[in-house]
Amino acid sequence: MVTDNESIRLIFGLKLKSLRQQRGLNYQHLSEITGIAVSYLHSIENGKKYPKADKIILLAKALGVDYDYLVSLTANKRLQPIIDLINSDFAEAIPWEHLGVQPTALIDLFSDAPDKMTAFISTILKLGRSLQISKSDFYMSALRSYQDIHNNYFEDLETTAQKFREKLKLKETLVLTVEGLEKLLLAEYNVKVDRKAISTKDVLKRLRSYYAPAKKTFYLNKGLTAAQEKFLLARELAFQLLQLNPRPQETVLQDFSSFEILLNNFNASYFSNALLLPEDSFTHDIKIMLSGEKWNEKVLLDLISRYDVTPEMLMQRLTNILPKHFGIDQLFFLRMRGNVKEETYEMTKELHLSRLHNPYANALQEHYCRRWLAISIMKDVYQKNSSKKYRHPIVSAQISQYWQTHNRYLCITIAKPQSKTSDKVISVTLGLLIDRELQQRVPFVNDLNIQVRTVHTTCERCGINDCKERAALPSVIAHQTEQDQISEAMHKLD
Repeated sequence: MVTDNESIRLIFGLKLKSLRQQRGLNYQHLSEITGIAVSYLHSIENGKKYPKADKIILLAKALGVDYDYLVSLTANKRLQPIIDLINSDFAEAIPWEHLGVQPTALIDLFSDAPDKMTAFISTILKLGRSLQISKSDFYMSALRSYQDIHNNYFEDLETTAQKFREKLKLKETLVLTVEGLEKLLLAEYNVKVDRKAISTKDVLKRLRSYYAPAKKTFYLNKGLTAAQEKFLLARELAFQLLQLNPRPQETVLQDFSSFEILLNNFNASYFSNALLLPEDSFTHDIKIMLSGEKWNEKVLLDLISRYDVTPEMLMQRLTNILPKHFGIDQLFFLRMRGNVKEETYEMTKELHLSRLHNPYANALQEHYCRRWLAISIMKDVYQKNSSKKYRHPIVSAQISQYWQTHNRYLCITIAKPQSKTSDKVISVTLGLLIDRELQQRVPFVNDLNIQVRTVHTTCERCGINDCKERAALPSVIAHQTEQDQISEAMHKLD
């Protein structure tokens, strides 16, 4: 993240470099005129040093500008967009160090192609404002990029989870219990668990957990399943063990004041999954599952039961294990929430590894394709829950062929009610890009019993004419067709 002091140094360095280049001066010439060492000039331009007043006076005189111009946070039209970016929430939000980029890269990029860079940055700022992209949206996108860079596998967290099991002699204990995790929190970190306080306040009913550091108390909501409690307890163990600070105190996250908070929350959640679904054991089980010639939904249900975890934990863990141990890294993960009664669906989490895959969160209030496996089995779950026939999560597989592309995905979805009395349903989907390598590694991809469907992202962008599931007219397609007709008519005039 860029601090206020860093942004001031970067802006001064940007101005100095631009003026020096405009005047046709190299470092040596400017050094001879001002008496300032070449190395120091280089550090100023790269945002590492900020000169004292006497040196600023010398630089201003040598470059033919006022002192005030050099020290101000404004510049000419050519420089102003990049200065606006440096001062914006986006620059402050960018986790430069985690993405392997230095803020000074902005100056280098500007120097290589200043006019194109200025136009690009100006466009980014305008898009961010017009689309109402918030800092929290940016943090979430940055986190997904961070996961992608590492193929969503973090060896240090895996090793720490393994050593923690060994230290507490848990290596032979595959399934950890709620009671066992509670005892660990109390014995190792003197943190006690309270399940009463949250339920006494209606305003906190959506809060799953809260940690009060002054009281060394971890508050849990009463309405959670054992699997949900285990995830949250193991996550709190991670915060204590890894001493992750700054950190969120609650779930769901309310505070997006820094990327570090979001990253530490992710690290604690990753550790929790690694602790509850040990790498060696889980990898062995997945190897057996992937080797099957036929798709068998019962295998995933058995794994959920075997490890006593939630469907989301299981699917998230697959995004760690498949790239690392099976070389399957062309994948996406989606979590959706839908109110089937009201026919509304929203994507609440997504992850793309290796590339941006076809299904994605659409922020334009369009209607997600009703041919998606996620939506179709969410409807099944709703029907079963409404008729009191729901017994366990529904698991299904589908091969999704994206309309007018060559992209085919093996989509595996697990869906369940948000609660026994709710109209809302939650689904998690793992999508694997079908290529020659996947067909060799996962034989059941070729199972003819798996339904194949042509799908799209949203109804508004889909031109499938005979779609019976369509929830909205193809307005985006219609607009593009109209534009094409206008272009063709104008071409005929020529």
